[in-house]
This record gives sequence, C-alpha cells and structure tokens, in this order.
Amino acid sequence: MPVRRSYVDLPFGQMHLRHAGKGAAAGRPPLLCLHMSPASGLVYERFLDAMGHDRVAIAPDTPGFGQSDPLPEFPEIADYARTMWSLVDALALPGPVDLMGYHTGSLTIAEMARQAPDRARRLILVSAPIYTEEERAALRALYRPGPIFTADGAQLLELWRWFLVFFRVGQDNTLEDAARIFYERLSGRERHWWGHRAAFNYDLAPVLSALPHRVTVLNPDDDLAANTPRAAPLLRDGRVLDLPAFTHGFLDTHTAEAARLVRELLD
Repeated sequence: MPVRRSYVDLPFGQMHLRHAGKGAAAGRPPLLCLHMSPASGLVYERFLDAMGHDRVAIAPDTPGFGQSDPLPEFPEIADYARTMWSLVDALALPGPVDLMGYHTGSLTIAEMARQAPDRARRLILVSAPIYTEEERAALRALYRPGPIFTADGAQLLELWRWFLVFFRVGQDNTLEDAARIFYERLSGRERHWWGHRAAFNYDLAPVLSALPHRVTVLNPDDDLAANTPRAAPLLRDGRVLDLPAFTHGFLDTHTAEAARLVRELLD
C-alpha cells in the first residue's frame, strides 16, 4: 500500500505525517505509530507500507523533529501526548485507536492511554524504558544539550561515529541504512535533546501499572534490552516479548516479520 505524506494544521503549528491505507479498512482500528527521539516518522515508512493493506496506519513526525513545527520550548511527554490526541481529532480517526511507540514514542503512547483511556485500544511498546535514578543521571550526561553544528564539525563527526556503533553498522545494518536514519536524527537541530529531556523526566512505571489496556512490550536487542524486562511485573494485561533477532532498524531490515507480529498482536 503506497505511503503518502501530508501536513495537518494543529494549534501549535503544522504536523508532518506519513500514512497508508484508506477508510476503516476491514473494520480494523487505525494504528498510530510514534517514533523515538530524535528521529522522524521515516523509521516507520516501510512498516506503514506493510500494515496499510488492511488498516489505516499513520506515523507523524513528533513536534520539533522531521518536518513538524516545534512545541513551545521544553515540552514534557504529557505535552507530546496531548498533541497527538489533537492529531487524532484533526484526522477524525474513528476510535478507539491502536497505538505503537518506539522508545520515546513508547512513553508517549502510554501517556496518551493514561490521558484518554477510552480512546486507546491496544498498545505496542518497542522497549519500555524503566530507569533507576542512577541510569537517568547517566543518560542525561550522555544525551546532553549542546550544538551539533560547529565550525570545526567535531561534534557532528563524534555523533556520527557514535551512531555507527549504536546502529550496529556492518553487523545488522548497512552504512546506507545508518545514513538514512542519521539524517532524520539531525532534523531537531538545536532542539535535538528535547525529546530525551522529556523522556528522562517521565516515570513510566506507575503509568504502566495503572493501564487497563492490552499492552505488549517488544524487547529487541538494543540499548534498552536490559531494563525493558522490568516492565513485565507492572503489566495488568500484557507481556514482554523478547526479540533477540531484532535490533535498531528492524522495521526496515525485518519489515514483513515485524508487520506480521504486530498484526497478530492487534488482531
């Protein structure tokens, strides 16, 4: 199903999104997919193509990333969640909707379900970042504020070299795969750290433990693989599903397999 791109006017500005599928395909709820930060809805593009055959599937760019306008400075996860509900309203999506999130996006869909439990149906979280306070401090130091673009290009080069390791180039992903996603990670420019700031301020544990929804946490072999299992005892109706064959980029490298899995979980 061809993936289309469009803009939607919202109270904060314009939101850019990718979407596939038409109408209430096969009677299935729409699927809203939220990316990690910093990145964009591009990480879901091939996945949308696969999912759009039997439902409407949508992947917006989080405000301030990709081609979406930013929110006022220093938004929290709750602000991102409210903005995504305003997108659902603007698109007049029939509810309740299914929600899928990836890292920061996982936090946002959990908060969306907390804010409007009757409007969310099933949730799929790619990783569930349950942090200790020590881990939060270390992550704030790693994903620190500061310019990416400097006259000598040193910070940009350091970030690229880090990403090659993070994205497992030469093992699970190619250099071309990395470049495609890295470019989108730069889209936040001076706001590149806003999503991380919001994520490290958000406590997912009490939210997950209160959600009555069917929640499936996918645990690929990535940088959150060790702390994601901490979500298992918090889930009232769900499970953590270990996926050691997947890592960052799996929505591109294992598109058909990922779509098959998500379709089974939602249907």
